[in-house]
Order: sequence, then C-alpha cells, then structure tokens
Amino acid sequence: MQLYVNIAVLASIYALIACGYVLIYRVSRVLNLAHGELMMLGSYLLLTTASLFTGHPYLAFAAAALLALVVGALVYLFLLRRMTGEMVLAAVLTTVALGILLRGVMVLIWSASQQYPREALGWANPAIALPGGARISTFALLLILSTAAVYLSLFVFLRFSRWGIRMRAAGQNPLLAAQRGISLHGVYALAWGLSTFTGGLAGMLLAMDSGLDGTMVVIGLKAFPAALVGGLDSLVGALLGSLIIAAAEIFLIHHVDPLLSDVVPFLVLIAMLVIRPWGLLGTKEELDRV
Repeated sequence: MQLYVNIAVLASIYALIACGYVLIYRVSRVLNLAHGELMMLGSYLLLTTASLFTGHPYLAFAAAALLALVVGALVYLFLLRRMTGEMVLAAVLTTVALGILLRGVMVLIWSASQQYPREALGWANPAIALPGGARISTFALLLILSTAAVYLSLFVFLRFSRWGIRMRAAGQNPLLAAQRGISLHGVYALAWGLSTFTGGLAGMLLAMDSGLDGTMVVIGLKAFPAALVGGLDSLVGALLGSLIIAAAEIFLIHHVDPLLSDVVPFLVLIAMLVIRPWGLLGTKEELDRV
C-alpha cells in the first residue's frame, strides 16, 4: 500500500509541475526550459514572505503564490515578448539563459544551503496513517489535493471563462485570434503567469514537506518528460504522463536500484519518442509542424 501512496505523491508532484509546461506550449508553442528555476524561485519567495509576515503564515503563503504569478507575467512582458516574430528556437534558448541567470541570482541572494520554510512559518508536518499500514505526510497529502484542485480549476477556466477561451483560441490560430481583437500579448502573459503560479505552488509545497535547496531544479527537469510523454498540448496527457513516469520510477527504485531515480523519466521519454513522438494525447499535426 505504501508503494501506491508514494506513486500518487510523486505523480502529483510531476503533474503540478508539468501543467506549467503544457500551458505555455499550448498557447505560444514555446518550451519553457526555465520552469524548474521559476518553480524554485517560488519556494524562495515563500521563504522571504515568511520573514516579512511573521506570525501570519497563511498571508505569507498567499503572498508568495501571488508573487509567483506576477513574476511569470513579468518574465513574458519584459523578456519573451521581445521574441515575438522570431524563431521558436530563439525563445527556447532565451528560457535556457533565463534559467541559468535565475539559478545564479538565487544562490547569491539566499545561498545554496538547505532552507526550511516550514519552520519559518511555524507549521508542523505530522504523518497521517492510512489503511493498509501506509503513511503520508501532511504536506504530501496537501500536494495531492492541490494538484487535483489546480487541474479542475484549469479545466473549468479554459472551457468556460472568457480569458480561458481566448487562450485556447490563441493556441489554435494566433493570427485569426488577433484579427478578432484578442490581445495575444495579454494571453501569453496570463499563460506565463499561471504556469509560474502552478510551478511555484509545487515548489512551495515540496519545500514545506522536505526542505529547499538547489536540487529542486532537478525535480522540475524530471517533470518535463512527463509533459512530453502525455503530449505537450494536453493537460489530461500531463496527468497520464506523470502517472506513468512516477509508477516506473517508484517500481524501479523499489525493485531494482534507488540510483535509477534520476534516469527513469528520461528512459521512458526516449521509449515514447521512438514509439509515439507526439505523446499519448498530443496532437500529431502540431508537433510535426514544430
């Protein structure tokens, strides 16, 4: 039973991060390779707001989440917006440079030592007993619940809200969307903001559960294969890909060797690229065009 709980937790982590990759790619066809660094930045923002709002942990958490959303929008407005009309490769390389820059800045400001935002907020993380003798930490359970809430909210937002419909339209045909009066820059900024918000939320919950250091970037990178396996333009695919990657990783760690944990997601990705390059639920024509 504990094995399946571990799979659910790891799949939730990957899914919450992977939906950020999907949101940006689905709207603008750009691969954000700085997503892991932006996720880690959200955790460090929580560390900062925890010291600013001493005695008000919920306010500190909400402020950090809001800052993550604003940072994502600003990244597009002040950096990626200048890539409009350029080759997609130029935008992708820009995100690579952004990730390297953010990593260096975070080390300079917060240092590379292990940090514990949960202690700064004054929260505990007790283990919860589950049927079958399994146990799960409080923040791991919150991570699963948050992932479910985020995906449900995104499905409702994209299908029924005005800005969600605009995002879908911009992703399907940006030229036609612009001709119908949709502000593409506004849509792209919103996509980047939501992507960084979901990534930051994942980073904050991870930091609350197990601490914060520079290795969190690796987790963000391991979520990228989950998005690719499921299909880069499908949120349902991101959920499915995350479950596949997490199950393969946990089973191989448990039955073969724990040292395989960083390798498994990319082995699954290679196998998927050979069999079905556009992912399980991705759109073949769009990926072929890219």
